[in-house]
Amino acid sequence: MKILIRLVICAIALWVAEAVLDGIELTSGTTAERALTLLAVAAIFGVVNAVLKPIIKVLGCAFYILTLGLFALVVNAGLLMLTSWVAGELDLPFHVDWFWPAFWGAIIVGVVSWLLNLFVSDDD
Repeated sequence: MKILIRLVICAIALWVAEAVLDGIELTSGTTAERALTLLAVAAIFGVVNAVLKPIIKVLGCAFYILTLGLFALVVNAGLLMLTSWVAGELDLPFHVDWFWPAFWGAIIVGVVSWLLNLFVSDDD
């Protein structure tokens, strides 16, 4: 159940980023199609983060230390761009134009996810 709640939170965060930024586009028709697309993209984003982020943290440890953690913003933007590419390969109508929309979108997704996760209990 927690996974589904986290998936919905990520989808809402992606929706906020898409609504606020010009470079992140969701071109589905109806509201139901948009919601399903956001859920699918949130699932892709979760898998990409779960698989690649730990590897990148280990390999780029020096960059994280050298930049006092600011390198994480670049990594998150890259992961969002990778998610956009995977969504395109799966014919999902979600696209991130370039690095800067991905950069700001990753910040928005992170902040909104953090805020929404404050309302979800960590109890089993």
